[in-house]
Amino acid sequence: MPAVQSRLPPRLFATLVFFTVLAGQFWRNLLGWWGFGAIAVLIVIGSIAFLVSLKPDWDWRSFPKSLGAFLLIATVSVAWSAYPGASAIGIALQWLTTLAALFIAVCLTWTELVRTLAVALRWILGLSIAFEFIVAVFIGHAVLPFWVEYSGKIPAAFYWSRGLLLEGGPIEGIVASRNLLGFLALLALIVFAVQLRAGLVARGRGILWVSVAIVMLWFTRSATVTVALAAVAVALLLALWARRLPPLGRRPLYLTAVAALAAAVVGLVGFSSTLLGLLGKSDDLTGRFDIWGSVIGLASERPLWGWGWVGYWVPWVEPFDGLAVRKGVEYLQAHNAWLDVWLQVGILGLIVFGALVLSTLWRSWFLAVDRPRLGVNDTATYTVSSLLPLLLTVALLAQSLAESRLLVESGWVLLVVLAVRTKRPAAAADLLGVGRR
Repeated sequence: MPAVQSRLPPRLFATLVFFTVLAGQFWRNLLGWWGFGAIAVLIVIGSIAFLVSLKPDWDWRSFPKSLGAFLLIATVSVAWSAYPGASAIGIALQWLTTLAALFIAVCLTWTELVRTLAVALRWILGLSIAFEFIVAVFIGHAVLPFWVEYSGKIPAAFYWSRGLLLEGGPIEGIVASRNLLGFLALLALIVFAVQLRAGLVARGRGILWVSVAIVMLWFTRSATVTVALAAVAVALLLALWARRLPPLGRRPLYLTAVAALAAAVVGLVGFSSTLLGLLGKSDDLTGRFDIWGSVIGLASERPLWGWGWVGYWVPWVEPFDGLAVRKGVEYLQAHNAWLDVWLQVGILGLIVFGALVLSTLWRSWFLAVDRPRLGVNDTATYTVSSLLPLLLTVALLAQSLAESRLLVESGWVLLVVLAVRTKRPAAAADLLGVGRR
C-alpha cells in the first residue's frame, strides 16, 4: 500500500503563513527587513514545494476568472507604468503572495484551514497581550522597533508600543497598530465564535478565546473596526433571517437590506460629525479626507489605465513621494482599497476588482443561507461553519473602505483563499467536512 502523507507538516506551515501575513510587522520590527525577507523567501519556497508534493485534487477550471483577470491587469500594467521598476517589484510581490494563498486554498481541507487560521490568531493575540504587559510593567515607557534609528521628535505612529496597557489602552500589540490589532481581534472573534458554536473546540477553551478577542477589541478601540463589527453583525442577522425563508420568499429581506444600506448612507452623510465624534474620530477621519482628495486628483489624471500596479506605495518614486503625509508620518496607502485600485490600474482594474470581491461575497452569501443536499442527516456543523466565509468577507469589505490592506499581505491572502474556496464545486460538502483528511 502507498504510504499516507502526514498532514502535520502542511498544517504547521500553513500556521506560519497565516501568522506571517497577519503579523508581518512583528517580524519586521523584531528582525528588520532582512530577517523578514528571509522568512518571506522560506514561505514562498515552502508554498511551491507543498503545491508540487501534495498534488492537490483540484479542478483548476473552477479557478475564479475575475482573480486571474485582475492579476493579469496588474501584471501588464508595467507596460504603461509611470514607475516600471517599482511596478515590477510590486507585481512580483503580488504573485508571490498569491502563491502562498493558493497553497492554503488548495492544499488544506476547510477544517484544516480554519484550525490553522485560529491557531495563528491565538498566537498573535496571546503574544500581543504578553508584549504589552512586559512593556507596561517591566519597561515602563514606549518602545520603538529594533534595527531603526530616529532623530528629533518621533511621531506616535512610529512606536512599536506606547505602553498604555495599564492606562486602558489603546494598545498596538506585536503588530504595532491599534487598527490592525483591532481588526485581527475581529477576525479572531468571528473564527473563535464559529468554532465554539460548531463544537470544534472544547467549550471552556472556546469561551476563553472568544473573551480574549472581545477584550482586545476594547483595548484597541479602533473606529474602523467598530464599523466593521457592526457590518458583520448586520450580515449575521440577515443570514440567519434568510435561513428561515424559502429561496423564493426572500424579497422582503432583500428590500430591508437595501433600505438599511440606504439609511446608513444617509446617516453617514447627514450626521457624519456626530457619528465620528461617537467613534472618537475627527471630522476629517484622522486625515483620510485629505489623503482621499489627493488620490482622487492623481487618479483623475490617468482614469482608465491608472499609474501602474505597485501594491504598497513606494515613497522613493513619483507620484508617491510626499503624496500622503500627516503629522510627520508618510502613509503608503490610500486608506481605501477601491481608490487605491483606481489609482494604480484605473477604471478597468477597478471593475475587475469589484467583480472579484462581489462575486466572492455573492457565493459566500448563498453558501451561508442555502442548505445543501449533501446526502447526510446531520448538517449542524455545516449550518454554523457555512457562515464563516460570509462573515470574513464582510469584515474584509468593511475594512476596505478605510484601509487598503485588502490588496496586500493578510487582506489579499484571505480574499484569494475565500474566492478560490467558495468557487469550488464541492464547497458545501467541504464546509461540512465530508472527505476530511
